[in-house]
Amino acid sequence: MKIRAGFSLGYDCPQPTPMLLTLHVHPSRQPDLLTSDSLTFDPPIEAADYTDSFGNICTRIVAPAGVTTISSAFEIYDSGKPDEVAEDARQHEIMELPDEVLQYLLGSRYCDTDRLANLAGTLFNDTPPGWARVQAICDYVHQHIVFNYMNADSWRTAYGGYSERTGVCRDFAHLAITLCRCMNIPARYCTGYLGDIGVPPDGEPMDFSAWFEVYLGGRWYTVDARHNKPRIGRILMARGRDATDVALATIFGPALIARFEVVTEEVPEA
Repeated sequence: MKIRAGFSLGYDCPQPTPMLLTLHVHPSRQPDLLTSDSLTFDPPIEAADYTDSFGNICTRIVAPAGVTTISSAFEIYDSGKPDEVAEDARQHEIMELPDEVLQYLLGSRYCDTDRLANLAGTLFNDTPPGWARVQAICDYVHQHIVFNYMNADSWRTAYGGYSERTGVCRDFAHLAITLCRCMNIPARYCTGYLGDIGVPPDGEPMDFSAWFEVYLGGRWYTVDARHNKPRIGRILMARGRDATDVALATIFGPALIARFEVVTEEVPEA
């Protein structure tokens, strides 16, 4: 199937402000692009792309004083298949894990494993290791946190999500990732597009989405604690340890959001 996606983001800066943007489609999905996902800037400014240590495409700019609008619009092919379920995927012993995977067992800015280790052991020590344990963690997080856009908080860590029991998709992902890491399951944060494809529209304005991946049976699998069921049409933008590594915009100075629009929709068959 074909998906149409894109965004228009506006930032109001009182002075010229350097920014790092993570707004391109991830390299793993670029072969599926049917049109370019190039970034457009209004007013026109210089931009330079680079690949970060996690393999994401990032863009460096200096936004001028005033409102700068950053936008993109593209079409991409998608298989239309839901997220894979691998009930027989086994959990690795730590000494079996590849070197590059080990960082996804460690605590990070939003995944405070030290504060949730005892809880994770209490809740999940008796669950079968592997896919069943990951599913038990997703079930717990899905039931524990109540989704509410109005309760978004960029300061909230996984422990905060556990304590406050409210948040947005990033809070579901952070708590599930942290509990997985506490149970020695490597887990990494993902951000991208996820439209209402194959499900009833939820009626809320479209936004970017967060989910996560776990390393089982020698490979990474996509998992989503917020929706807690396989979904169709994910378009990955970036991966990292948590939301810090994949921020849409890392801004080195004062700025206000002046515009925020996201589009993700299936293109009807001709």
